Amino acid sequence: MAYDLHLAERIRNIFAQQKLETEEKKMMGGLCYMLNDKMCVGVVKDELMARINPELYEKALTKPGASEMNFTRRAMKGYVFVNGEGTDKEEDLEFWVNLAIEFNPLAKSSKKKKKA
Repeated sequence: MAYDLHLAERIRNIFAQQKLETEEKKMMGGLCYMLNDKMCVGVVKDELMARINPELYEKALTKPGASEMNFTRRAMKGYVFVNGEGTDKEEDLEFWVNLAIEFNPLAKSSKKKKKA
C-alpha cells in the first residue's frame, strides 16, 4: 500500500526546521514518525495521522479535514486522520504536527517486545 511521498517530505521538513530527531518506520501500510521512541505522526495513504492529547480530541475532530482514526471499527481516542482539506496549506499541516509534538512528552511508550 503506497503513501503520499510529498506529504511525508513536508512532515520531515517540519521536524528538521524544529531540529527534532525522528525515526521513520514503515507501519500500518504507511510511514510513521517516531519522536522520543513514541509514535507522533504518520502518513497513511494520502492522510496525516496525528497522535494528539486525548483531552483535545473532540475539539480537534471539528477542524476541517479531521476524522477519527478507525482501523478496527473502533475509534482510537487521541489519534486523528486529517485529509488534504486539513493539510494542503503549510500552516494547517504545521498546526497538526505541532499538536502531536506538544503531546509527545505526555504520551506513553508502547511496550517493547522482548527478543526470544
